[in-house]
Amino acid sequence: MTNPLFADLIVISHFGFILFVIFGGFLALKWRSLIWLHLPAAIWGVLIEIFGWVCPLTYYENSLRSTGEGGYTSGFLEHYLIPMIYPSALTREIQISLGIILVLLNLLIYRRLYLKRNDSL
Repeated sequence: MTNPLFADLIVISHFGFILFVIFGGFLALKWRSLIWLHLPAAIWGVLIEIFGWVCPLTYYENSLRSTGEGGYTSGFLEHYLIPMIYPSALTREIQISLGIILVLLNLLIYRRLYLKRNDSL
């Protein structure tokens, strides 16, 4: 395997993690044991968005691509996902909004889980 291939595997893993952060709460409605994996992932995703941090996976991918294709200077979302969703560049306000939406979505899901749990008691 070459470095660009490892970098591509990191991108795929990164994308899967982002999908889990966004939609993992819905999976937790069905499989409650996923709560313990999803909550830390969701908290990490919110912190990345709200504070504008760059995920460590981005640094790994950039270092792997530096020997071949070259890395990118922005974060993973700005480089791969945002161009597919938003036609213009990601602003700080949009990034904070995405973090807030993620918090609200997960609060609704976990509220439902909590109410469901209390109904069964």
